[in-house]
Amino acid sequence: QVQLVESGGGLVQVGGSLRLSCAASGRTFSTYAAGWFRQRPGKEREFVGGISWSSMTYYADSVKGRFTISRDNAKNTVYLQMNSLKPEDTAVYYCAADRNLGRRDSEFGYWGQGTQVTVSS
Repeated sequence: QVQLVESGGGLVQVGGSLRLSCAASGRTFSTYAAGWFRQRPGKEREFVGGISWSSMTYYADSVKGRFTISRDNAKNTVYLQMNSLKPEDTAVYYCAADRNLGRRDSEFGYWGQGTQVTVSS
């Protein structure tokens, strides 16, 4: 069983940066892949990026080059560093985890509660 808690969301201006954290419980989290998703107002939840247990990363085209995912297995935490933020990045951001890599909601069995990110112009 894995429980996830996101933090770090907030209000930021266009072009600014935020770092989201996803703290996980469970001694085996270091063997799990993790993903970040977001749900923009009026839109379906979408994949942002993911990281394997060995720290291989992959991203959606919309955030590639601006967002970076990393993990600290000693702290059971995954991070989403977001730079050059745009108004269209405004969304609730969710952390997810599972044994295998994926890009779809259905491939992740564990989810956090979400954290709001608002980018103001």
